Amino acid sequence: MQREKNHPGRDAAEQGNEEVKDLAQTEAAVEIALKNVKIKKSIGHEALTNRWGYVFVAPFVIVFCTFNLWPTINTFLLAFNDVRMDNRPTPDFHRLYHFQKLIVDPYFWGALKNTFIIWGMNFIPQLGIALLFAIYLSDTRLNLAGRGLFRAVVYLPNLLTAASVAILFRYLFGEAGYEKAPANQFLRAIGFFGEGEVNNSINFFRSVPFTRGLVAFIQWWMWYGHTLILLMAGITSIPESLYESAVVDGANSRQTSFYITLPLLRPMMLYILVTSMIGGMQMFEIPRLITNLQGSPNNSIRTTVLYQYNSAFDFRNLSYGAAVSIGVFIVTIALALLIFFFMQDRSELKKKRGGVQ
Repeated sequence: MQREKNHPGRDAAEQGNEEVKDLAQTEAAVEIALKNVKIKKSIGHEALTNRWGYVFVAPFVIVFCTFNLWPTINTFLLAFNDVRMDNRPTPDFHRLYHFQKLIVDPYFWGALKNTFIIWGMNFIPQLGIALLFAIYLSDTRLNLAGRGLFRAVVYLPNLLTAASVAILFRYLFGEAGYEKAPANQFLRAIGFFGEGEVNNSINFFRSVPFTRGLVAFIQWWMWYGHTLILLMAGITSIPESLYESAVVDGANSRQTSFYITLPLLRPMMLYILVTSMIGGMQMFEIPRLITNLQGSPNNSIRTTVLYQYNSAFDFRNLSYGAAVSIGVFIVTIALALLIFFFMQDRSELKKKRGGVQ
């Protein structure tokens, strides 16, 4: 066979194809390199952003660990130890000593009873009146004017500090020097006391019902607006089409309130009930400051948190105060679980059980 002769044009074409391939490979390598550079830049930028995120989060983490997490851990440590501010050892101490004492402590159970009484006197009218006003003010058929102003006015007391309000009412009714208290002066001015009355003044804070009622009223006055705002927000989130359909079917305002508003407000009322219960278990400033710092008269307004403070700092037993706080914590969790259980939608539970079966 004859050898094929080299064709100059074919060699040039092959050389050109190889150059094109090399150029394409070079461009692909450049693109890959550029992509890698962009990825590295984005990773570096993301890492820098993450570093700044850690910087901005650090103050919260430091404050939370210092003033919340560590005190919580230290409370449990104190409760199982014998730490007193007067350095007097507790006789026959063991790890569960303070909890055994807490279970049979009549002052703790009395403080828990006072807490429930004051919270009930405050929360029941708070929820009832706030619910009535919320339904009335949220009724679109009435188209009431000035609803925003009313909500702002009733919410204002919630912006005040509890300590300042307690001192204000203590001055009005006069825990010390009650004869010259503004309340007694007002009663004398309107002729409440007879002209022949020798003792024409009332020592208000010697009355257990009055003192408890006053503390409950202050709590109601400060938190009523907050509850009203939450309920109005819950009502406005209910679809208007439900009310329109009910009106077309001939339902009146009372029927729409009972069969539409109240059932659909269940999640909001659950939230209000749980948060109010937690706040009630933490009542401290008003019961402490409104009388003699001990919950007088007859310890009738000494709440659980006030008793915890008295045990830890007035009686100088830090460990028993920590045990009281853990007892309050356990009671609060138990009450919250009971509220969740009784506020559940029974129809939904039946559907879930039926589906499982």
